[in-house]
Amino acid sequence: MSDLQAYISKRRTEDPAFDEGFEEGYKSFRIGALLRQAREASGLTQAEMAERLHTKKSAISRIENHAEDIRLSTLEKFASALGRSLEVSIR
Repeated sequence: MSDLQAYISKRRTEDPAFDEGFEEGYKSFRIGALLRQAREASGLTQAEMAERLHTKKSAISRIENHAEDIRLSTLEKFASALGRSLEVSIR
């Protein structure tokens, strides 16, 4: 277990408020991180991605860092701009 994983595990055990919001916050963070990883794997900068989506670099940064309320249509556009498709599942 990494130091970060150990910290999170300990904090979730000891701090009910942290634990309560952790899963939802992690999901939002993970979406943004996945988008950033996909963009970087495609060899694009935020500025280049913004150009493809006809928006500003700051909008791409906001999408990647604050994906908690991102629209499905935005995710589809982001994936399409990378030459990829979007897959959504419900578990």
